[in-house]
Amino acid sequence: MKRLSMIKITLSFMVLVLAFAPQAQASEGSHDLEEQHWSFSGPFGTFDRGALQRGFQVYTQVCAACHSLKYLSYRNLSDLGYDESQIKAIAAENTAMDGPNDEGEMFERPMRPSDAFKSPYSNDQEARYANNGALPPDLSLIAKARAGGADYIYGILTGYEEPPEGVVLGNGQHWNKVMPGNKIAMAAPLSDDIVGYSDESPTTKEQYSRDVAQFLTWAAEPKMEIRKRTGIKVILFLLVFAGIMYAVKRKIWVGVKH
Repeated sequence: MKRLSMIKITLSFMVLVLAFAPQAQASEGSHDLEEQHWSFSGPFGTFDRGALQRGFQVYTQVCAACHSLKYLSYRNLSDLGYDESQIKAIAAENTAMDGPNDEGEMFERPMRPSDAFKSPYSNDQEARYANNGALPPDLSLIAKARAGGADYIYGILTGYEEPPEGVVLGNGQHWNKVMPGNKIAMAAPLSDDIVGYSDESPTTKEQYSRDVAQFLTWAAEPKMEIRKRTGIKVILFLLVFAGIMYAVKRKIWVGVKH
């Protein structure tokens, strides 16, 4: 009976640990959100580096025209499998204002790996003006900020439809079956064959959407794999520790008669 009680306590503790571990938010609150299978799901899930690189490519060629990633630096791309020279080349494709120089003037320079991702707009007012009054959200934490996480991102990108009969959309509005309220200011950003992949992955809207959803999930939590590995090690340690403590307890109290 004592051993059974100890097992129950240990299992209960494991359930609590897993329950409070950070994970993708549930799809509650989103309309017509279909659950997708992701390689990073579950306590043993990991990111698909190929998908992350393709998602970064889609972000760079499509999403970066309107959406920023202000909480990421170019050096973080090493997690995706890029080496130092590749990261320097990617960063140098953009420029940043720096200074002042010896003459007290600001100057433009190529961006460095230590710089944050370049924003498409100088400020929110410029962003609103360029987008008919709508402010494109920063995508750094979008996978954590929206219920459903990667499922939500994939659903939004593939959820554009013609509005139902009788529905009138305002100027600059579009119909999306996943968007709460169904009306969205962003036009459908993806279509087949707009981004060329160097591998043999299909260049379809659905594949682009899956890849960029995985990339943005990584962007929201780059250390997710480390967190999961650490959590598993902690649980294993606690299981061994509980077994040792039970054995010590039996040893100490073996001569005590009830």
